[in-house]
Amino acid sequence: MIETPPLVDQHCQGVLRTELGLGTFEALLIPSQGPPAAGTTFFDTQTGFAVRRWCPPLLGLEPHCPPARYLARRRELGAAEAGRRLLRGSGVGAYLVDTGEPADLTGPKELALDGGAEAFEVVRLELLAEQAADTSGTVAAFLANLAGAVHHGAAGAVAFGCGPGSGYAAALADDPEPPGPGEVRGAAGRWLAARGRGGAVRDPVLLRHLVWSAVAAGLPLQLHVGEAEPEALTGFVRATAGLGAALVLLGGYPYHRGAARLAAGYAHVHADLGAASAQTGARAAAVLAELLELAPFGKLLFSSGGRHLPELHAVAALVFREALGRVLGGWVADGAWSRRDADRVAWMVAAGNARRVYRLDERG
Repeated sequence: MIETPPLVDQHCQGVLRTELGLGTFEALLIPSQGPPAAGTTFFDTQTGFAVRRWCPPLLGLEPHCPPARYLARRRELGAAEAGRRLLRGSGVGAYLVDTGEPADLTGPKELALDGGAEAFEVVRLELLAEQAADTSGTVAAFLANLAGAVHHGAAGAVAFGCGPGSGYAAALADDPEPPGPGEVRGAAGRWLAARGRGGAVRDPVLLRHLVWSAVAAGLPLQLHVGEAEPEALTGFVRATAGLGAALVLLGGYPYHRGAARLAAGYAHVHADLGAASAQTGARAAAVLAELLELAPFGKLLFSSGGRHLPELHAVAALVFREALGRVLGGWVADGAWSRRDADRVAWMVAAGNARRVYRLDERG
């Protein structure tokens, strides 16, 4: 058996505190813009099957039990107790928690307590902009307050993050360089005028300004690349080389090979392994093997990408451990790797790389 340390989940969000019915639970299993196909449920996915395989034993049930039986047991225990059992059974020793989700989710301290683990904050850039906008009456005040918020965030967080689907990847693909002061003032003025009508940060100039402000602060930057092929960010990757900020590419599946190639080509770029476990279920070992064949092992970091449901945190971690053991153990059995090397690489991708990139051991 390949030895793995307590995992560092380098990208996740908190979990809902409320009890959930069958329909609500299903809707949270996978990202979807609509209902499942007629006569099916979202349990009829790799994620759903993985939940039924790995989570019931943590709640005292047999693997693969029917969804209704599982959710009945969940309600019997209560959301809080079920969440604690799931998180503590996952083998995660540290969570890096993106706190930018508007839903009522547990924060880093509560997630750490429930999971019996450490937790660190990842600050969402667009949330900083929204908070600065809501306390500023002019463009000049907004930009000054935003600069102060980025500086303050860098002092307390381990990384900055960008929300999925918010347009960062497209903005940086179109123009990877930092915008000029005049461009930023114009974009800020347009957005502040729209903010009164509930406008989110979507202006590409302002998005680029946020990203480059984070790069200047020096913390690692987590970038969602699921909106397009990761190679579209090559210009931005080149522009940030040598500036001291690590880039961690998230959400790359099914573009994980492109993310791995960028990680292989640039010293400051790292690729997320969440795609190998959170979405692919029984196929996780095959996807993980692809990432391991393309990127140096020191550039790959585990995450669950879990949000809303503690099941998603637990399943990703347990599937990852099983897939990693299957892949590396197979190579050891074939004589391609030594057992010592397999254990060392397992430690790197499970926890060591994240602890180095985010400097977790420097935080008391």
